[in-house]
Amino acid sequence: MSRKNTGFAADLAAGIDLSEEAAPQRRSGLASNVLTGRSNRLADLASGAIVNRTHELVDPARCRMWAGHNRDYALLTEERCADLIESIKAQGRQEMPAIVRRVSGDPTHDFEVICGARRHWSISWLRAHNYPDFKFLVDVREIGDEEAFRLADIENRARDDLTDLERARDYLRALDLYYDGRQKTMAERLNVTESWLTRYLDLARLPVELTRAFANPQELGVRNAIALKGLLKPEERKARAFAEAGRIAEAREAGGPMQSVVDTIKQLSLAVDPPKRSGSPKKSGKPETVSTPAGKPILRIDGADRKGVRLTLLNKGGASRQEAEDALKAILDQHWA
Repeated sequence: MSRKNTGFAADLAAGIDLSEEAAPQRRSGLASNVLTGRSNRLADLASGAIVNRTHELVDPARCRMWAGHNRDYALLTEERCADLIESIKAQGRQEMPAIVRRVSGDPTHDFEVICGARRHWSISWLRAHNYPDFKFLVDVREIGDEEAFRLADIENRARDDLTDLERARDYLRALDLYYDGRQKTMAERLNVTESWLTRYLDLARLPVELTRAFANPQELGVRNAIALKGLLKPEERKARAFAEAGRIAEAREAGGPMQSVVDTIKQLSLAVDPPKRSGSPKKSGKPETVSTPAGKPILRIDGADRKGVRLTLLNKGGASRQEAEDALKAILDQHWA
């Protein structure tokens, strides 16, 4: 060893106290807690229970739906979640974490789901159908209700599997709950126009006395709301719409045919505003045409006398069979004693 290194080693050794006197004891409380926390965290990471700082794999049974969730959990089925179920099976895991927040005071649940109802339903379904090892991947956040609502809306706004009616009802609930009924404020917070928001609110406000006419109201879209809203004024037209909606619902429940949304709206519109006639049929003179509200010819009244009423069905005029039947019924009601 060179003189320089020898001298350095000697100086280093001289600075070491080899006496048996105990060194002063350090305060260990804080350090111990930190190390214990780190040890627990590392143990969770090693076991796979925690994926990273905010993502955790949990039992879906320990998660409940947030009361303000914008999806109707009761409507979820294997069919509606089929694509997601197959994706999770193919990947062997859930790729996209659901957004949750912790709950307290609930012995049966640790989290509530802000975004990710379909992911929760799919993982729960898989665990009950031969895949018990799947866990629910969650992103734990600390957020309030209004922020949770906006976060859920942003995530689900472009999803096709969320119906317009589900989204509309969520907006109507949030309008009073978070924005004191101020539609302009709500539109600004959601970064949408007031007219865009109005269309959804109109859909959510359609009365059940009217929507019962539809075999599956979840198929109603914001465009349908425009036509249906027009049936509710004035009061006498609304009464006719409600009566026809009840008749359609009763016929369907009795085993009648299931109509599409468009056909149902046409039938309601025809009941509210029967086909217009140019006048009462005369015994002789110029023929009169009965048309739909849209102007499509249904039939022509060629004349009427003591022997009867002569009609020509204009089946190539563009009117539907239902509109033709309703027009004939109106004429029968007028002329059949």
